[in-house]
Amino acid sequence: MRTNLLRTAAAAALAFLLTGCAAGAHSAVRHEPASSGAQSEPASSAGSKIASVKGSRITVYRNKEGVAQRTITSPNGYGATRVFLVERDEGEWLQVLLPIRPNGSKGWIKATDVTLAETSYRVEIDRGAFRFTVYDGDRAVRTGKVATGEAGTPTPPGRYFFTELVKPADDGGAYGAYAFGLSGFSPVLKSFAGGPGQLAIHGTNKPSAIGTRASHGCVRISNDDITWMAKNLAIGTPVVVKG
Repeated sequence: MRTNLLRTAAAAALAFLLTGCAAGAHSAVRHEPASSGAQSEPASSAGSKIASVKGSRITVYRNKEGVAQRTITSPNGYGATRVFLVERDEGEWLQVLLPIRPNGSKGWIKATDVTLAETSYRVEIDRGAFRFTVYDGDRAVRTGKVATGEAGTPTPPGRYFFTELVKPADDGGAYGAYAFGLSGFSPVLKSFAGGPGQLAIHGTNKPSAIGTRASHGCVRISNDDITWMAKNLAIGTPVVVKG
């Protein structure tokens, strides 16, 4: 089931914090039908729930007893509505994956503070094979090659989600046609380009580097592939990096 959460972020003068993925003018993006880019193959996960914050901030709790852990504002620094990937739905309480260090951090939020939607899509990145696969339920709908982090700045394995979609001002720049921010961070770079080392999946102006270890930790894919993702995948879509 496709969600209606796809948004671009108004992110002029900001950068993805690991790669310096400079963002430019706001650009509207619409869903388009998925094209067939991969042979169908089995996968293990069904749909995922995405929680969008209703107000200007949300309290994250350490547990369901109401022990506050932190407050997170919305929209985020890129102008995108704050979303979380839901790990457990217990009715009044939702356990969510948080876009903070350390990677994989979780917390509890109140269901009344968010709006829930579902997506059947997920992205899997196989570092060893330098390949991504997008699944719609159990069906692989697109696959392609990736570039990952160099040995000194590796792309960390883990479970993440898209936090914003940015359209760079220059399609021919280092970050290609689009860049999706991820909820994870570099395990090596605590700061980069003025920020805390956020990971991203983005296009590139050096397609020859795809299929190699070439980045500061981000995942680079072709401009055709990132454009397809921008048209078909929602903010909040889960991303699993393995291998």
